[in-house]
Amino acid sequence: MDAAPLQGRVALVTGAGRNIGRAIALALADAGAKIAVNVRASHDEAQVVVDAIAARGGEAMLAAADVTQRAEVDAMIAAIATRFGRLDIVVNNAAIRRESPFAELSFADWRAAQAVCVDGAFHCTQAALPLLRESGAGAVINIGGMTAYTGASHRAHVVTAKAALGGLTRALAHEFAEFGITVNCVSPGLVDTSRTGTSASVPPAHHAHAQTLLGRRGRPEEIASAVVWFASPGARYTTGQTLHVNGGAYLGG
Repeated sequence: MDAAPLQGRVALVTGAGRNIGRAIALALADAGAKIAVNVRASHDEAQVVVDAIAARGGEAMLAAADVTQRAEVDAMIAAIATRFGRLDIVVNNAAIRRESPFAELSFADWRAAQAVCVDGAFHCTQAALPLLRESGAGAVINIGGMTAYTGASHRAHVVTAKAALGGLTRALAHEFAEFGITVNCVSPGLVDTSRTGTSASVPPAHHAHAQTLLGRRGRPEEIASAVVWFASPGARYTTGQTLHVNGGAYLGG
């Protein structure tokens, strides 16, 4: 197997300062891609990721932008084009996962989840589309979530947003096929991540009772491996699909 299947490619990973986003950025870099590490405000965390990639012999840039703001996204894509001259892979990972009972869920929090997960994917993918069309091997990978398929209490806003990403994946697979751009979704479940940031502060309630067939929680690096495959030459005949990575907690189609 090629040790650097993404050599010469450039990838944007949103929400890449910690946890799954960080693991995806590092894994894509290890596969040979140059990385744009996106965060909204956690610049110090993003710089740590950029430095880690450089220490491993890769190349990366800090790409600060609020993915809900189109002007900031447009400026970020322009900066990536200026720095690297191309963009081949877009990973829409940025998300909000705070929990709230539906009866107490404010409309502002409802909209915030849709804005980051869904509007963010819209803005980043649409703004990157001209560069993806030039790539010849463009790939969009949306990061969904297991509860989009199982449901979960206190997560109506998050479940709805993640389910929308599945629909967006299938719709764009149709539209982008003529340009040779694949669009797929990785759906993680029950992954051990830190919950100290603004997107979520405590472990999800459903983690307390949900079980995996493999008897353990997943690691962010295991989600990243699926993303690397979708971005790789070996996945060029795969589009419009959702890959569930959850240790058997949900056996989906």
